[in-house]
Amino acid sequence: MNTPIAEQRLHNQCITRAEVRRASEVVAWLGAVQAQEYPAARWALALRMPEGTTDSEIERAFDEGRILRTHVMRPTWHFVTPADIRWMLELTAPHVHRAMAVYRRQLGLDTAILTRATGAFEHALRDGQYLTRTDLGAQLGRSRVIAKGVWLAHLTMYAELEGVICSGPRRGKQLTYALLAQRAPRARRLSRDEALAELARRYFTSHAPATIRDFVWWSGLTTSDAKRGLEINRARRQVVEGRTYWSLGGTTGVTRRRTVHLLPVYDEYLVAYRDREAVPHAPPAIKSRSRGSVTFQHALVIAGHVAGTWKTVRNASELLVDVIPLRRLTGPERRALAETAARYGRFLNVPVSLSVA
Repeated sequence: MNTPIAEQRLHNQCITRAEVRRASEVVAWLGAVQAQEYPAARWALALRMPEGTTDSEIERAFDEGRILRTHVMRPTWHFVTPADIRWMLELTAPHVHRAMAVYRRQLGLDTAILTRATGAFEHALRDGQYLTRTDLGAQLGRSRVIAKGVWLAHLTMYAELEGVICSGPRRGKQLTYALLAQRAPRARRLSRDEALAELARRYFTSHAPATIRDFVWWSGLTTSDAKRGLEINRARRQVVEGRTYWSLGGTTGVTRRRTVHLLPVYDEYLVAYRDREAVPHAPPAIKSRSRGSVTFQHALVIAGHVAGTWKTVRNASELLVDVIPLRRLTGPERRALAETAARYGRFLNVPVSLSVA
């Protein structure tokens, strides 16, 4: 564990830096935020915002289109801003298409079907319509394309990567799709070099210190792309224990005194790095002895270290935050953990009780 690197990352990612106030500002600062688990991703944004931020504020920003959710970079969901979504897709979608090509062939999804489905989605969502994935599947049926489950998921992902559709507002508890042109009418377009420089600048400012391998993992781009982005930005390098880390810019601002954090699964602090020597990540990836599978969990982070896991159990009167530490916690750490759990309860606007195994 390299404590200075961990502290810099926590600060640069706004976990211990307090001045970022809006969800859209957090997303823009980080470049993109993995949002595979939608409720957990909302908490990931809130813990980088003022301590009174609530879940309803994040959901309102999402419903109003100030942050969007789509497949970009690695083939998974990310939050991005309307200003960034188009240039980012144009830069990274070709790599995601190549990664997904083998699965599409296995499913029998050829270019003709993909193009036909994308056209059907575009037609169904015109005039400001917001439709769920099930609704879009029904529209495909009218076009004589029968798709559901994993087939339908791949068809909608293809349309997202092509810059045709993205997230719409929620309908009750369901997520919807909308036309990207409708949700991001003023999205920027950049040349490839401009986009590469911008994505590298965002990452090596907000996630620094980081390695080239880290950026390649996070962005899905090539090593030569990463080196080009660093070259354009004239990034600073430092060698720590034989490994080269890169940084851009310098961040200031008020530092939060909180050292205990309940990070959600797939938080950027945990998933945005390939090299784990400086900041090892034991959980949240835990291998099951019985089936050999890997289960991802929320992580308890103390002073930059992954120090355990946590989960929630809801009953009629309150939310139980159940923490399983990897070591015995000190008295100050337990008190700080109680404060952090209380903040999570205020975020959700529910009473919280804390259990520490």
